[in-house]
Amino acid sequence: MSQFLTRSRIRSVATTAAVALTLTLAAAAGCDSRQPPKLPSVAEKLRESNVYGQPKIRIGVSTTEPLMGELSGGAHVGFDIEIARYLAAQLGFEGDQRIEWVSLATEDRIPALQGGTVDMVVSSFSMTEQRETQVTFAGPYFVTTQETMIPVRLRDRVRTIEDLQNKEIRVCTSGGSTTQAELRNHQIQASVVKDVGDCVQGIMEGRYDAVSSDETILAGFLSQHPKDLLIVDMPFGTSELLGVGVPIGDPALRDLVAFFLNKSYLQGRQGLSSPWLTAYHRTLGPWLKVPKSQPQPLDVPELVDFDDKAPRR
Repeated sequence: MSQFLTRSRIRSVATTAAVALTLTLAAAAGCDSRQPPKLPSVAEKLRESNVYGQPKIRIGVSTTEPLMGELSGGAHVGFDIEIARYLAAQLGFEGDQRIEWVSLATEDRIPALQGGTVDMVVSSFSMTEQRETQVTFAGPYFVTTQETMIPVRLRDRVRTIEDLQNKEIRVCTSGGSTTQAELRNHQIQASVVKDVGDCVQGIMEGRYDAVSSDETILAGFLSQHPKDLLIVDMPFGTSELLGVGVPIGDPALRDLVAFFLNKSYLQGRQGLSSPWLTAYHRTLGPWLKVPKSQPQPLDVPELVDFDDKAPRR
């Protein structure tokens, strides 16, 4: 009888322990299910992108916009070029020998992305709802406004939007730009050319009286002709968000570009020298009336950076 009771107690204890273990494991499983999912890494995203394994990254840029994107002495220079170099390096394409620069006119940017001519576009590319049906954007990396530039000789004659509506004032802008649509919305007739530089050349030759475009682009040409031209601040009421264009079929690359733009933004917010600030002060900064700062990019994914350190929560 004594042995029977002893075995009974052993079985009871064993059963109790098994139940406790089962409950403990269930509780642990419940805790694990509440843990946040593992974050993807930059390296994993890169392997998902269409640029992975390429010897070079193809970047569409302007070569005719001083301070923004210009070919000078055989070298690509400007704010957009500096931003493009930073992004390329972060993606593993460091140095111009790893970049294929593709010269694009304003109206050619979307076709180049859709046709696979380029992997991304960094070229004063305004983010709009209509364009986002054709390409995707990472950014913004700059906020600018639409302005008008005129020859100094017309400073007393062209001062308002109403002055531009006068058909005697010959206005010029580039094709495929958001500025073209905005001028049309204000009933301003404008000659449409391939590049803003053609408008500026026309002003210098007396064929046009005004050119309208993004403030950043106009500032570049003002830097070349500071005694002959001036920018007139007109309240068009639009803010242009400049973003990096990426093909719709490469969401991983879009996420990576957004992540690296945000990385620069956070460095600037922490008071550190950032790639954006370095590019700005080296190019646009001295020529803009109001100092700018990097805007916070939108829709930035949470990724583990190359250093494999998970971001703090």
